[in-house]
Amino acid sequence: MIKNLIFDFGDVFINLDKNGAMERALNLFGMDTLSEEINAINILYEQGLMSTEEFVEFYMDNFPHLDEDEIVGTWNYILRDFPNHRLEYVQQLASEKKYKLILLSNTNELHINWIKENVGFFEEFKAHFDAFYLSHEIQLRKPNPNIYEFVLNENNLKAEESLFIDDTEENIISAAKLGIHTWHINPETDDITSLFSTKSELF
Repeated sequence: MIKNLIFDFGDVFINLDKNGAMERALNLFGMDTLSEEINAINILYEQGLMSTEEFVEFYMDNFPHLDEDEIVGTWNYILRDFPNHRLEYVQQLASEKKYKLILLSNTNELHINWIKENVGFFEEFKAHFDAFYLSHEIQLRKPNPNIYEFVLNENNLKAEESLFIDDTEENIISAAKLGIHTWHINPETDDITSLFSTKSELF
């Protein structure tokens, strides 16, 4: 029986435009694909192993024709709207008190700052969770197994009693290998509010 719900954030609650953000970045940088160095820097920043100042400075050093606003604007371009019905869904789950609610997101300081400024109910949303983990704050990142082990251990959870919802396949695969139940949500066709009908066999 499922007792714990572990949610990703992007494309589960807040909508993302991954393709649009990538296209904008490639056009701005004059590249066909992001270099290994850029991907590595992005991961370091998302894992909290590089400060925002160092992150922006890296891009300004490598693309001197760009200013800070262009870089930050492009980085945050991926973030879209947060539909109110998803907040209401979390409110309902929290009020029922049937499940431990945990958020586990790969994110970073710039993205969270944008969300705090542009999603008026972010703090209310956050308050409904029993635990709220952001990769840059805990310096762990999906799909590395240690991030799931951290969540299980910190909250004294059993993998077989936990359901993890994420839109990224490699994150789902990694969690499943630890015995955690999973839902690989498709943001094009699925909505988190259909959780109990989609995964009815677990409840």
